Amino acid sequence: MYYGSRGGIVNVMDESVVVAPDWLAARLEAEDEDPQVRVVDVRDAWEYDGIGHVPGAINIPFDSYRDESDVDRGTLPGADAFAELLSEAGISPDDTVVAYDDTHGVFAARFVLTALEYGHDDVRLLDGDYSAWNREYETTGEIPDVEPTDYEPDPLSPEESPLVDYEAVEAALERGALFVDTREDHEFEEAHLPGAVRFDWREVIDDETRRLKPEDELEALLEDHGITPDREIVLYCNTARRISHTYVVLKALGYEDVAFYEGSLTEWLEHDGEVETGTA
Repeated sequence: MYYGSRGGIVNVMDESVVVAPDWLAARLEAEDEDPQVRVVDVRDAWEYDGIGHVPGAINIPFDSYRDESDVDRGTLPGADAFAELLSEAGISPDDTVVAYDDTHGVFAARFVLTALEYGHDDVRLLDGDYSAWNREYETTGEIPDVEPTDYEPDPLSPEESPLVDYEAVEAALERGALFVDTREDHEFEEAHLPGAVRFDWREVIDDETRRLKPEDELEALLEDHGITPDREIVLYCNTARRISHTYVVLKALGYEDVAFYEGSLTEWLEHDGEVETGTA
């Protein structure tokens, strides 16, 4: 770790995945020099309008890029629907996009995962959330003028995508991959995939700062759960929201072999997949 310009501790993580408030603040101040940073606020519209938001942020509420009817790809909205959202927000494929929420980043991380899946190369999670930003930096109620774009999605191929389906999960179980359940303890006790370890996604958050814990603490915490970079890792929860945050954190820490079970336990149970019960 190192100390930022305001004296706070800053995590040393991959800035192509997770960025500190200092990083974003510096680029917002230098808007004329770096105009391609687009900030996306994924909170509900009433929060964005009524409470305030990061200067220049565009509102793309969480429910707008989540489609419960998509039985084949979990809750992804579809490439065309997501591209329409980005077009209306004035975002181009070459823009650097930084997403945030006010729930420790879990909804924003889902936006990051979705954008990556549909081919947006440079999308990042803001370390912390709106409340963390608001402690140190300016917020506004002013809604920016947006010039719509004609966004063309470029979805990842099945070989490129981290998303895996039921059959791939069955094969990973046979190979002895490490399954990580990011839900709460009572959910895990009711049913979990065979041999899974429980790692509540919120364990990586510092309750005081609302930001990610320092990198060395994160690595020690993950290692305590047996979640190490040398393992093949498959993440799941109930509906693939909470694993989005864990996925982004692992990628920021340099983990490479991380799969994302989009259907999660909901799909697994629909296929009558084998489960275990009880504590970890």
